[in-house]
Amino acid sequence: MVRPAGLLDPTRRRPFLDQRRPSSFKRRWQQRPLWARLALSLVLALACVLLLLGLAGSPDPSSPLSTVSSRSATTVSSPLLRQRSYLEGITDTHNMTDEMLSAHSFSRQLMDQISLAKTYIVAAKEASNLQFVAELSALVRREQSILAQAAAHGSMVVKEDAEKAIRDMSVLFFQAQQFRYDSAVTIMKLKGQIQSLEEKSKAEADKSTKYGQIAAEELPKGLYCLGIRLTMEWFKSTELQRKFSDRSPAVQSNLRDNSLYHYCVFSDNIIAVSVVVNSTTLNSKHPEKIVFHLVTDEVNYAPMNAWFAMNDYRGAIVEIQKVEDFTWLNASYVPVLKQLQDAATQNFYFSGSGNRGTPIKFRNPKYLSMLNHLRFYIPEIYPELRKVVFLDDDIVVQKDLSDLFTINLNGNVMGAVETCMETFHRFHKYLNHSHPLIRAHFDPDACGWAFGMNVLDLVEWRNKNVTGIYHYWQERNADHTLWKLGSLPPGLLAFYGLVEALDPKWHVLGLGYTTVDPATIKEGAVLHYNGNMKPWLKIGMEKYKGFWDNYVDYSRPLLQQCFMR
Repeated sequence: MVRPAGLLDPTRRRPFLDQRRPSSFKRRWQQRPLWARLALSLVLALACVLLLLGLAGSPDPSSPLSTVSSRSATTVSSPLLRQRSYLEGITDTHNMTDEMLSAHSFSRQLMDQISLAKTYIVAAKEASNLQFVAELSALVRREQSILAQAAAHGSMVVKEDAEKAIRDMSVLFFQAQQFRYDSAVTIMKLKGQIQSLEEKSKAEADKSTKYGQIAAEELPKGLYCLGIRLTMEWFKSTELQRKFSDRSPAVQSNLRDNSLYHYCVFSDNIIAVSVVVNSTTLNSKHPEKIVFHLVTDEVNYAPMNAWFAMNDYRGAIVEIQKVEDFTWLNASYVPVLKQLQDAATQNFYFSGSGNRGTPIKFRNPKYLSMLNHLRFYIPEIYPELRKVVFLDDDIVVQKDLSDLFTINLNGNVMGAVETCMETFHRFHKYLNHSHPLIRAHFDPDACGWAFGMNVLDLVEWRNKNVTGIYHYWQERNADHTLWKLGSLPPGLLAFYGLVEALDPKWHVLGLGYTTVDPATIKEGAVLHYNGNMKPWLKIGMEKYKGFWDNYVDYSRPLLQQCFMR
């Protein structure tokens, strides 16, 4: 059969080194001037003479060095590729790593071909050329087997096997070029795959954040069970009710005694508040001087009373109030309650049809809970007190906190631990500094601080009208353009310039969302589980749950009934 001119026989394999198209070297050589060709010829002749002189001065073949050299020459005598020679001697345990690092070794060429073949396999799969994929994959396995055998025996790659494998793979590479599986196309396809994977990863991360937020907002079954059982105990036991209603005048007086250590906690989580009170009193040098002021809501008022009536905390006094009894906290006075009555605000937080670009964590209705904003009304809730320590319900106390009440705040309203060790804890992280009102009054690089353990001078608070400042900023954030949600951003504004920095050992943060240095935890007075992974939730970080569990007595019958461990 006569083949048209210019077409190659696909069944005929070209020699391994003849993979490129014929060059035009001869034509370019004839086009050079005569003097240039003569000069190059003289240079080549001179090089040949020098080479012969060098060979004439070579050592005697009978010498040991000559034996090694002849062995090396035999090794590199391959007409196909030049393999690396080891003049220092080849040991019984050949180092495969050294050979692969050589640019002239069979091992290195096999590895390079395997890498390139894998790239072509990806491109061929994209083009649905399954037959080519199968052939390339078979050769990849063959070359990997050659390398594996050499590594297993601690020897060099067998020349005969390597040459044939390299030649066969080179033929397929040439065929891949005919298919136009070039590097540029392959890179573009790989970029497309990477972009697709990144989009999938982002979608999965969004799902993880959403489900994590739902898990964080969930009321655990154990807490629900405990609340129900405690409510039943409270209403059927008149003795428990008398413990709080028939308090002596001395106890009533202690609630207002400024020589005692007053702590306030606002929460609807019974077991969490119990841990705060228990850990504080157990680590206190003078637990009999401690007074805890607890505020909860109507639903948890009875079970909270029952729990603290049934348990003793080393003589500490516990006062429990419900936020519904503070009738002066109404929409005409509290901006948050006024905003909650607005239809747009209700739609944003509760219907889920607001701004879809707002992260789910900012759409949590708990941020509008009065218990969350009650911290800005402490001087009005306790008008006769001069200094208190505010504690969140997701903390554990490890050391005596009595010294907090003697710290000099230097005329400031609050003592707090600053969190500006990282740039993401400065003001620009929490506030919208593109807003002219924020930009005109606050430094974006100002150091942030944390709620959770705060010393409050209520006398200075009243003198500087911090609550009024808080109202001012809350009213201007009705459209949520100054900050999104939460009590920390308005706190940063209300207490701006009125915060005394405390030693970081007083308040260790991050146990609810990140890894904390064990040495820092050991030295910390208060451990704060800020973040979604609270220790009473299943999603809590196991390595930090132990610090919290130490202050929960699971041997109590009610806890055994509700918390199966």
